[in-house]
Amino acid sequence: MKLWKTAVLGYIGGTVYILLEILWRRWTHPSMFLVGGVCFILIGVMAERTRRIGMPLLLQAFAGAALVTAVELAAGLVLNRWAGLGVWDYSGLPANFLGQICLGYFLLWIPLSGAAILADDALRHLLFHEPMARARWI
Repeated sequence: MKLWKTAVLGYIGGTVYILLEILWRRWTHPSMFLVGGVCFILIGVMAERTRRIGMPLLLQAFAGAALVTAVELAAGLVLNRWAGLGVWDYSGLPANFLGQICLGYFLLWIPLSGAAILADDALRHLLFHEPMARARWI
């Protein structure tokens, strides 16, 4: 059952991510479905584990942004640098690293990660009848 839940959440996360990217950039690449799904799954796992130690949602959102940025760097190095797909290039943006990640998008990932944590909690409750997690904001 755990594999099924992970697959469903990954599918939802990947779908939402490519839809957000289409709204933001007006296009996406099929690989972003996988990257978005992986990020959504990892954010959910991170939130569950950090909630156990009493971490508030704000800090979880920062941790989620760091997690997404790390996945984005790994995916960018593989997709853009190694495979040459040119899915994105942040080299023209300030505070970028190898054109694959940048400070501006890290900051954008903070509220989006917070929203993803709340969405993961709600989806687990609605789809899998898990108890609704209570987020501590600060």
